[in-house]
Parts: sequence; C-alpha cells; structure tokens
Amino acid sequence: MATMAIPLCFSLSTVTTTTSTCITRKLPCCSFSSSSSRQFHYFHSQFQTKTQKSCLLFSTSSSSSSSPIEFDLSPPSIDLDLLETMKELGAEKISEDGVVETFGNDHDAIQAAYNGVAVVDLSHFGRIRVTGEDRVQFLHNQTTANFEALSEGQGCDTVFVTPTARTIDIAHAWVMKSAITLLVSPITCRSITEMLMKYIFFADKVEISDITKQTCFFVLTGPKSNQVMEDLNLGELVGQPYGTHRHYSVNGTPVTIGVGSVIAEDGFSMLLSPATAGSVWKTLLSHGAVPMGATAWERFRVFQGRPAPGKELSDEFNVLEAGLWNAVSLNKGCYKGQETISRLITYDGVKQKLYGIELPAPAEPGSPITIDGKKVGKLTSYAVGKTESEHFGLGYIKKRTASAGDKVLIGDTVGTLVEVPYLARQTPLTKSSTA
Repeated sequence: MATMAIPLCFSLSTVTTTTSTCITRKLPCCSFSSSSSRQFHYFHSQFQTKTQKSCLLFSTSSSSSSSPIEFDLSPPSIDLDLLETMKELGAEKISEDGVVETFGNDHDAIQAAYNGVAVVDLSHFGRIRVTGEDRVQFLHNQTTANFEALSEGQGCDTVFVTPTARTIDIAHAWVMKSAITLLVSPITCRSITEMLMKYIFFADKVEISDITKQTCFFVLTGPKSNQVMEDLNLGELVGQPYGTHRHYSVNGTPVTIGVGSVIAEDGFSMLLSPATAGSVWKTLLSHGAVPMGATAWERFRVFQGRPAPGKELSDEFNVLEAGLWNAVSLNKGCYKGQETISRLITYDGVKQKLYGIELPAPAEPGSPITIDGKKVGKLTSYAVGKTESEHFGLGYIKKRTASAGDKVLIGDTVGTLVEVPYLARQTPLTKSSTA
C-alpha cells in the first residue's frame, strides 16, 4: 500500500496538557472504486510550551476493498468522563443532571457568540436515531418537513406537532446513509420517542432508538467559527447549506460535523463519542473557542428568538404562530397537522405572532402583555440582556394590534417590540405555496 503525505503546519495557542488527537476524514455516502479511498489525517500535538505546531497530513492509500464506509454509533469501549474535563477547564456549576450551567464567564461567552466563537456542550439535549427501510417515509408523515426531498448528507429543521398543528418541539435532522438522526430538546426526548414508537405499525420497517447517553453533542457559534473549521482542515463544510454534514473519525471513533448551530444557520454542530469528547473540547478551546454554559446558552436562545418547548412551543400555539415557516412543507402530501396548516394559510387564520421585547427591567414569563389596558399577548421567555442593565423577552402578540417598534406594557414595565434573528430568517408561506 503506497502512501503520499503532504504536511501543512499552523501555529496553535498554548495549552497545559499533553494530548494527541487524530481527526480522520471519512468520505460518506459512497462505495469506493477498487483502486482508491481517501482519508484526511489531522494530528494535533499539544505541548507545554508557549507555541506549538500541528501538522495536517493528506494521504491517499491504495486498497482492494470496495465496501462502503459504515457509520455506527455504538457505545465506546472507553467512556471518558467529559464532566471531569469540563471541571478541569473551568466549569463552576454543574447540575444534578450533569449539565454545566456556567463556566463563570457568561458575559464573555455571549460576547464571543456575537463577535468571536463560543462552544457549547448540548449533550443533555435528546438524540433520536431512526433506522429501517421505511425511515424516510415514516418521518415524512410524522413531522412537517419534506424528508423525501433530502439526500444523504443533507439536513433540515422539522417540527413535531399535534393533529391540530399545535407545537411540540423543533428537531434538527441529519439524513445519514442508514439512519436519520434527530436532535430534540431535553424535556421532549422521551415523549417524542414514545410517540414515534406508538405510530409504528406492524408492517413498518422502522426502528427508534434514544442514543442520547451513547453520544455527546457540541455546538460552535459565532462569526469566527468558520476560521476554527479552516484551522482544523474542516473547511470543506464552510459555506455549505444549512444541515449539510460529513462523517469523520477522532482516534478511530466517529464524529459527525454539520453546518448550523441549532440556534442559527451559521456555526457548526458535532455529534461524537464520549470517548473522544474531552479531547475534541480541549482542541476547540485551544483554537480560541470560549466555553459557554447552559445559563448563557438560554440567554442567547432568547436573544436569537428560537422557540423552546414549554415556553413558545406548547398546546397554546400552532406552528405558524411560532413562526417556524422554513420547517413546514405544504407540497409533500398528508402528514400530521397538514390539514390544519393548509387551512390556516388558505383562510389567513394565523392570529398571533412571536416577537422579541426589549425591556428596561425584569419581567415574569406568563405575564399578560397589554396595550391601552387591553390584553394583546403573553410573555413566554425572559432573560437578562447582553449587559446586566439590559433585559429581553419573547412573547406572542395578536395580529393587527401591534408591530415591531410599538410599545407594550408588561405589568408596570414598558417594552418595545422587535424582530429577532431566528424568526427573521423564516419565509412565510402563502396560498400560492400550495400550488
């Protein structure tokens, strides 16, 4: 077997531990010819010096094997403790459920998400793996997105709704070679798993697995996340459509990296084994990513305007009122909630809209929103702003009662309605969309 290696070196910032990380590119979705396969090897050696070098080796090997590369999420042989790594690297508060609530840097982490790059451990979010020959048609019928229009290596957001189109949760989906992987909120993973299993009929070739405990999930967000990817020789993902993902390996264990940071279409997401999560986390920090805890992530979610279960997503609100237009298809045939969604669009039945609300003081979620003494909506989320003196909320407002820039009253606090980034990227459907 002949191998050609071309080293490309770049400088890394100082770290205090000595580790070795190898990231290998696995070409997805294909059977190789009998003559060749390609792998990218990234060797990251961390030294106890002021500067260090990391060399990228591109190798082409000859092989007689023509079998396709498989990607499996089986439990790792060695389950390293990610939380111990987090503690070593500054985690100050960890919940009983094992969620890092803060690294003691919430302000800096939020600033990094806007001006640099932040990394968030979302391993407490649910991950559901759907397999079997009928998996595409099954999810096509159970959620709002058009899965039949997606190919391997693509992804999308989709919404789980009730038969009357009331919202349950947003799922981020990756269509893989032999499975579809869904990322859902921590509080809905169990109920969604049970709901999906309930809708599997005898003849359906579908299997549902909760792989949350077998995997970890990181998110990179911020304008400098592209540079981190370039530095790690993962630049092939930069500029790709939202949801695009590729399979790699770290020290022989799988990692899937996708475009999008759950909360935004920019940034990147990583699904990986607990066995290598610690070394990947350290590598990301060594490239300038600022660690963000769950408390800062929730604040960032509110600023961005991404709806969350139990707050903006509930039996009170339908999927179009939540503004999740990009996750809805009207041209894919029947699916749960489709008839209600079609009627809402045809007869202009969307009665309220989700807004951001700039506030001068704290406000309690669940409080009524009023204009001239009349209730026009409800506050669903609240967070301290980008600075301690700023405050921000999300709330539903009845259509035709107010719009962006208008003043509203929450208790004795006067707020200003504003558009939020996550919802501003959504493209409302019209009657012609059903044609």
